[in-house]
Amino acid sequence: MDGDLTARLIYLGLLLTALGAWVLVEYRGRLGAAIRAGLAWALIFVAVLAGYGLWRDIRSDLIPTQAVMEDSRIAVPRARDGHYYLTLEVAGTPIRFMADTGASSIVLSQADARRLGIEPDRLDYMGEAITANGPVRTARVRIGPVVLGPYSEQRIPAWVNEGPMDMSLLGMDYLRRFRIEIADDRMILSR
Repeated sequence: MDGDLTARLIYLGLLLTALGAWVLVEYRGRLGAAIRAGLAWALIFVAVLAGYGLWRDIRSDLIPTQAVMEDSRIAVPRARDGHYYLTLEVAGTPIRFMADTGASSIVLSQADARRLGIEPDRLDYMGEAITANGPVRTARVRIGPVVLGPYSEQRIPAWVNEGPMDMSLLGMDYLRRFRIEIADDRMILSR
Protein backbone atom coordinates (compact mmCIF):
# COMPACT_ATOMS: atom_id res chain seq x y z
CA MET A 1 0.00 0.00 0.00
CA ASP A 2 1.47 3.39 -0.97
CA GLY A 3 1.36 6.53 1.15
CA ASP A 4 -1.43 8.15 -0.87
CA LEU A 5 -3.77 5.18 -0.38
CA THR A 6 -2.93 5.04 3.33
CA ALA A 7 -3.72 8.74 3.71
CA ARG A 8 -7.05 8.28 1.93
CA LEU A 9 -7.98 5.33 4.15
CA ILE A 10 -7.10 7.32 7.29
CA TYR A 11 -9.21 10.26 6.03
CA LEU A 12 -12.14 7.93 5.24
CA GLY A 13 -11.80 6.31 8.68
CA LEU A 14 -11.92 9.74 10.36
CA LEU A 15 -15.03 10.69 8.39
CA LEU A 16 -16.78 7.42 9.26
CA THR A 17 -15.82 7.83 12.94
CA ALA A 18 -17.22 11.38 12.97
CA LEU A 19 -20.42 10.22 11.26
CA GLY A 20 -20.79 7.31 13.68
CA ALA A 21 -20.30 9.61 16.68
CA TRP A 22 -22.94 11.99 15.34
CA VAL A 23 -25.42 9.11 14.86
CA LEU A 24 -24.83 7.90 18.44
CA VAL A 25 -25.39 11.39 19.87
CA GLU A 26 -28.35 12.27 17.62
CA TYR A 27 -30.23 8.98 18.01
CA ARG A 28 -29.30 8.14 21.61
CA GLY A 29 -31.99 5.81 22.88
CA ARG A 30 -33.73 5.60 19.48
CA LEU A 31 -31.84 2.83 17.69
CA GLY A 32 -34.86 1.91 15.52
CA ALA A 33 -35.13 5.45 14.16
CA ALA A 34 -31.39 5.45 13.40
CA ILE A 35 -31.66 2.19 11.46
CA ARG A 36 -34.68 3.49 9.47
CA ALA A 37 -32.86 6.72 8.59
CA GLY A 38 -29.73 4.76 7.61
CA LEU A 39 -31.76 2.43 5.38
CA ALA A 40 -33.53 5.38 3.75
CA TRP A 41 -30.18 7.02 2.91
CA ALA A 42 -28.80 3.71 1.64
CA LEU A 43 -31.82 3.32 -0.68
CA ILE A 44 -31.39 6.90 -1.93
CA PHE A 45 -27.71 6.17 -2.65
CA VAL A 46 -28.58 2.95 -4.51
CA ALA A 47 -31.29 4.76 -6.51
CA VAL A 48 -28.82 7.46 -7.58
CA LEU A 49 -26.29 4.82 -8.66
CA ALA A 50 -28.98 2.91 -10.58
CA GLY A 51 -30.15 6.12 -12.26
CA TYR A 52 -26.61 6.96 -13.32
CA GLY A 53 -26.11 3.44 -14.68
CA LEU A 54 -29.37 3.58 -16.63
CA TRP A 55 -28.50 7.03 -18.03
CA ARG A 56 -25.23 5.65 -19.39
CA ASP A 57 -27.19 2.82 -21.04
CA ILE A 58 -29.98 4.90 -22.60
CA ARG A 59 -28.24 8.18 -23.38
CA SER A 60 -27.29 6.96 -26.85
CA ASP A 61 -31.01 6.49 -27.55
CA LEU A 62 -31.83 9.99 -26.31
CA ILE A 63 -28.85 11.77 -27.86
CA PRO A 64 -28.76 10.99 -31.58
CA THR A 65 -25.47 9.79 -33.03
CA GLN A 66 -24.13 9.14 -36.48
CA ALA A 67 -25.03 5.91 -38.23
CA VAL A 68 -23.66 4.06 -41.24
CA MET A 69 -26.50 3.17 -43.61
CA GLU A 70 -26.65 0.01 -45.73
CA ASP A 71 -25.24 1.75 -48.82
CA SER A 72 -22.17 3.02 -46.86
CA ARG A 73 -23.61 6.50 -46.50
CA ILE A 74 -23.15 8.11 -43.11
CA ALA A 75 -26.17 9.85 -41.58
CA VAL A 76 -25.39 12.48 -38.96
CA PRO A 77 -28.38 13.92 -37.06
CA ARG A 78 -28.47 17.62 -36.26
CA ALA A 79 -27.90 18.23 -32.55
CA ARG A 80 -30.17 20.42 -30.47
CA ASP A 81 -27.71 23.30 -30.80
CA GLY A 82 -28.03 23.14 -34.60
CA HIS A 83 -24.58 21.69 -35.26
CA TYR A 84 -23.52 18.32 -36.64
CA TYR A 85 -21.14 16.22 -34.57
CA LEU A 86 -19.16 13.26 -35.87
CA THR A 87 -17.00 10.78 -34.02
CA LEU A 88 -13.97 9.70 -36.01
CA GLU A 89 -11.47 7.09 -34.96
CA VAL A 90 -8.04 8.68 -35.16
CA ALA A 91 -5.13 6.30 -34.62
CA GLY A 92 -7.52 3.97 -32.80
CA THR A 93 -8.87 6.72 -30.48
CA PRO A 94 -12.46 7.99 -30.85
CA ILE A 95 -12.44 11.79 -31.21
CA ARG A 96 -15.64 13.84 -31.35
CA PHE A 97 -15.59 16.64 -33.92
CA MET A 98 -17.98 19.42 -34.79
CA ALA A 99 -18.47 19.60 -38.57
CA ASP A 100 -17.45 23.16 -39.46
CA THR A 101 -17.81 24.16 -43.11
CA GLY A 102 -16.34 27.53 -42.18
CA ALA A 103 -13.06 25.93 -41.12
CA SER A 104 -10.49 25.15 -43.78
CA SER A 105 -8.77 22.29 -41.97
CA ILE A 106 -9.06 19.76 -39.20
CA VAL A 107 -8.31 21.64 -35.98
CA LEU A 108 -7.57 19.63 -32.86
CA SER A 109 -8.14 20.95 -29.39
CA GLN A 110 -5.16 20.58 -27.08
CA ALA A 111 -7.05 17.97 -25.04
CA ASP A 112 -7.74 15.83 -28.13
CA ALA A 113 -4.14 16.25 -29.29
CA ARG A 114 -2.97 14.87 -25.94
CA ARG A 115 -5.36 11.91 -26.29
CA LEU A 116 -3.62 11.16 -29.60
CA GLY A 117 -0.18 11.26 -27.99
CA ILE A 118 0.71 14.72 -29.29
CA GLU A 119 2.26 17.02 -26.69
CA PRO A 120 0.91 20.53 -27.42
CA ASP A 121 3.61 22.14 -25.27
CA ARG A 122 6.33 20.73 -27.54
CA LEU A 123 4.84 21.91 -30.84
CA ASP A 124 6.07 24.85 -32.91
CA TYR A 125 3.10 27.20 -33.31
CA MET A 126 4.22 28.82 -36.54
CA GLY A 127 0.83 29.08 -38.26
CA GLU A 128 -1.98 31.49 -37.60
CA ALA A 129 -5.72 31.09 -38.01
CA ILE A 130 -8.26 33.87 -38.02
CA THR A 131 -11.22 32.83 -35.87
CA ALA A 132 -14.40 34.54 -34.70
CA ASN A 133 -12.49 35.38 -31.51
CA GLY A 134 -9.52 36.82 -33.38
CA PRO A 135 -6.18 35.37 -34.50
CA VAL A 136 -4.80 32.25 -32.85
CA ARG A 137 -1.51 30.44 -33.35
CA THR A 138 -1.55 26.90 -34.75
CA ALA A 139 0.89 24.02 -35.19
CA ARG A 140 0.73 21.61 -38.13
CA VAL A 141 0.64 17.87 -37.41
CA ARG A 142 -0.24 14.71 -39.31
CA ILE A 143 -2.79 12.29 -37.93
CA GLY A 144 -3.90 8.88 -39.00
CA PRO A 145 -5.27 6.55 -39.76
CA VAL A 146 -8.55 8.46 -39.66
CA VAL A 147 -11.63 6.24 -39.90
CA LEU A 148 -15.23 7.36 -40.42
CA GLY A 149 -17.55 4.41 -40.88
CA PRO A 150 -16.26 2.36 -43.84
CA TYR A 151 -13.88 5.13 -44.98
CA SER A 152 -10.25 5.29 -43.92
CA GLU A 153 -7.57 7.89 -44.66
CA GLN A 154 -3.87 7.60 -43.87
CA ARG A 155 -1.83 10.43 -42.36
CA ILE A 156 -3.83 13.52 -43.14
CA PRO A 157 -2.80 17.07 -42.17
CA ALA A 158 -4.35 18.73 -39.15
CA TRP A 159 -3.65 21.72 -36.93
CA VAL A 160 -3.42 21.96 -33.15
CA ASN A 161 -4.87 25.19 -31.83
CA GLU A 162 -2.82 27.01 -29.19
CA GLY A 163 -5.92 28.72 -27.82
CA PRO A 164 -8.70 27.16 -25.74
CA MET A 165 -11.29 25.09 -27.64
CA ASP A 166 -14.23 23.10 -26.32
CA MET A 167 -13.85 20.47 -29.03
CA SER A 168 -12.04 19.70 -32.25
CA LEU A 169 -13.30 20.96 -35.61
CA LEU A 170 -13.73 18.94 -38.79
CA GLY A 171 -13.05 21.41 -41.57
CA MET A 172 -13.39 21.35 -45.33
CA ASP A 173 -10.01 19.70 -46.02
CA TYR A 174 -11.64 16.52 -44.71
CA LEU A 175 -15.31 17.12 -45.50
CA ARG A 176 -14.60 17.85 -49.20
CA ARG A 177 -13.71 14.17 -49.58
CA PHE A 178 -17.44 13.45 -49.30
CA ARG A 179 -20.59 14.45 -51.08
CA ILE A 180 -22.53 16.37 -48.43
CA GLU A 181 -26.32 16.44 -48.42
CA ILE A 182 -28.40 18.15 -45.74
CA ALA A 183 -32.06 17.25 -45.49
CA ASP A 184 -34.62 16.51 -42.76
CA ASP A 185 -32.28 17.59 -39.93
CA ARG A 186 -29.62 15.14 -41.10
CA MET A 187 -26.31 15.54 -42.84
CA ILE A 188 -25.60 12.65 -45.20
CA LEU A 189 -22.00 11.95 -46.19
CA SER A 190 -21.31 9.67 -49.16
CA ARG A 191 -18.64 8.95 -51.76
